[in-house]
Amino acid sequence: MRGYLISIALLVALFGGIGGYFYQQNSGSSESGYTPPPVTIAATVAVAATWSTRLNAIGTINAVRGVELSSEESGEIIAINVTSGSHVSAGELLITLNDRIEQASKERQIANLELARLLFERDRKLVKQKSIPQSQYDRSKANLDSAVAQLAETEARLDNKRINAPFSGSIGIIHVKVGDYVEPGTTITTLQDLSELEIDFTVPERHFPSLKPGLGIIVKSAALPGRELHATLQALDTRVESSTRNLLLRARLNDPSGLLPGMFAELTIDLAMPVSLVTVPETAVSYSLHGNVVYVVEQDGESLSVTPRIVTLGDSREGRIAILDGVKAGERVVSAGQNKLYRDAAVVIDPTVKF
Repeated sequence: MRGYLISIALLVALFGGIGGYFYQQNSGSSESGYTPPPVTIAATVAVAATWSTRLNAIGTINAVRGVELSSEESGEIIAINVTSGSHVSAGELLITLNDRIEQASKERQIANLELARLLFERDRKLVKQKSIPQSQYDRSKANLDSAVAQLAETEARLDNKRINAPFSGSIGIIHVKVGDYVEPGTTITTLQDLSELEIDFTVPERHFPSLKPGLGIIVKSAALPGRELHATLQALDTRVESSTRNLLLRARLNDPSGLLPGMFAELTIDLAMPVSLVTVPETAVSYSLHGNVVYVVEQDGESLSVTPRIVTLGDSREGRIAILDGVKAGERVVSAGQNKLYRDAAVVIDPTVKF
């Protein structure tokens, strides 16, 4: 037991000596006025700039002339005159449905029309000669008109048995084959005129006063990485969607090459309202839950120190970000090395780092 107490006493004495040593060292440092060495940073000057006001949006590319082709009549497909992906001209015959019954009706009605015309011509001469009553002539004329109408009706049904291209364009994938029976409304293929494309997109209703046809738009698509396309705002919808409070807009692409209807597009609208603001490199901003901070370099004689400032950020472009409040043009700000900084920290600027 005695040996155990002696061991505890020796440990207490040992740790007490170590603590006393560090206390003496710290006391000596404090009394000698110790300050940490300055932090090496990179700095740049906040500059005044004039930026155009921009609005970002997401849209879908559509063809100005693009349709899903379907049949107005039911029937069996007896001929397909085009192939998937081919280019067709306006009016070109694409699909033919079985029309044997309509063709037979047409032949019969042509014959009826000829007979009705002959009887009418005969009765017209006879009524002038007062050889027949006026009522007989009227019946002949009515029969002729009826025969003309019946033939026109049959020809219309025959037209519905043929699907023609409503405009020039490219045929999509054909979903049917010869022998298939189709119902009215069955999608057969698509026809898209790829020479003219437009983009439909929405923006919040608060932007309506700033929007007008003719505004320039920068368009980016994943299908053309690294390439910027240009479009022009064509029209604004006349109402706001009540469920989303968004306004529908439509823009026309100036050069649609390389794009297809249905593709996703990112849009940047130039609102043609330039604003003056202060900009700094994006690296000058430290982001945190308590606010966005920029360290401003202060000079006191030959000494440099930093002061953190909470800033209000705006848009960012080409590596620079707009400061709406918190920093003035001409002030030096820290652009690299913020991770070691604190309020009133002494700094030294590394001139080899340029921004």
